[in-house]
Amino acid sequence: MFPRFLKPTSACSHCGTAWDRHQADDFPAYVVIILLGHILVPIMAETIGSGLPMVALMILWPSVALVLAAALIQPAKGGVIAFQWSRRMDGFAG
Repeated sequence: MFPRFLKPTSACSHCGTAWDRHQADDFPAYVVIILLGHILVPIMAETIGSGLPMVALMILWPSVALVLAAALIQPAKGGVIAFQWSRRMDGFAG
């Protein structure tokens, strides 16, 4: 579905469905932010009292957040586009 990192193909090679008519906008980023908050905040709260130096935590958690955000943004965008397609929303109404 994605020939480049976040740009969907213009049409499905199998069925011809046009994927470039979606209106995903910023919603995938909001989904990733919510997921990262629910995943990382409890883990971060547990590691604060673990005795690790604060400098290590200040390097560790932004790095983990960046890697997870990059890993989750494409599936989140694909999920939003698939949801819009299944509900015939926005550009898929026709």
